[in-house]
Amino acid sequence: MRPLENSRDLNITRLYNVTIANFWAAWSDETQKRQWWGPRGFSITTESMDFCEGGNWNYTMHAPDGQNIPNATTFIKIIPMKELIYDHGGKIGEKPLFRVHIHLNEVNNQTEMKMKMTFESPEIAKRMAVFIKDANGNSTWDRLGEYLCDTYQHRKIFRLDRVFEADIGKLYQLFVDKEAVEKWQPPIGFFMKIRSGSVAVGDHIFYEMGNGDFSLFGRSTYLVIKKSECIEFLQEFCDEYGNIAKHPGAPIWPKQWKTSVNFYSEGEKLTRISLISELLPETKDDECDAFINERVGMMNGWNGSLDRLENLI
Repeated sequence: MRPLENSRDLNITRLYNVTIANFWAAWSDETQKRQWWGPRGFSITTESMDFCEGGNWNYTMHAPDGQNIPNATTFIKIIPMKELIYDHGGKIGEKPLFRVHIHLNEVNNQTEMKMKMTFESPEIAKRMAVFIKDANGNSTWDRLGEYLCDTYQHRKIFRLDRVFEADIGKLYQLFVDKEAVEKWQPPIGFFMKIRSGSVAVGDHIFYEMGNGDFSLFGRSTYLVIKKSECIEFLQEFCDEYGNIAKHPGAPIWPKQWKTSVNFYSEGEKLTRISLISELLPETKDDECDAFINERVGMMNGWNGSLDRLENLI
């Protein structure tokens, strides 16, 4: 999410695999909204919510470090299942910090959310883009996707969307070129070496990751590869000989999970990826709980890798 040159606006686009009616319910019902609103690790307590034009939503956001942050929203325009405009501020009675305009469209039986945040000046918009990224503010919309998937499809997922300054073909190539993957995919402080295999449907890459003190091994088996559209693969941890094994630091973890990366063009030189990791039906309950409880860690790990990808671009 970056402002255009001399623009007061920040724009966000997301695609969710639910009906607009289900999406709207998650936004308009306070009981549902508190399940996903806010960056990862945050929770909220609502003092009052009157979801109507001229109504207010007053709530406190609770940060992981124990800080309590007051928030005030005033709804300006509401067209059910189509459009929502609201002003957002820090406290009741204070001048709003910015205005939000949300427009909904149905795209291939999915809900497309287009959001525009408008600030007083381009300088403020630019500063807020940095602040939102540093605070993982965009993970709010990832959490929304996870909530919708769990509630309406009964699927447990981890989701992360991110926008890069690169055309879609170039970004896609960095996901399928083995040498490039070795450079950007390991978390910060780790190296990666692909020992065997290729990025091809029906094949896999067997890799080693380490930081000098210890190494772990894993395998990604490719199920779907559509150029500049989608990559889908199964993931599992292995021992050094390629046998399925547990992560050395996570004895309770799914044996296998599926990850997909979808590519969306957002202009001539902007591309968004939507990364979704999903549990398989045979996943045990304690493994499912471990996966859900590790979403913050997965976000930090993937963002570290994607930071490297951004630097590589």
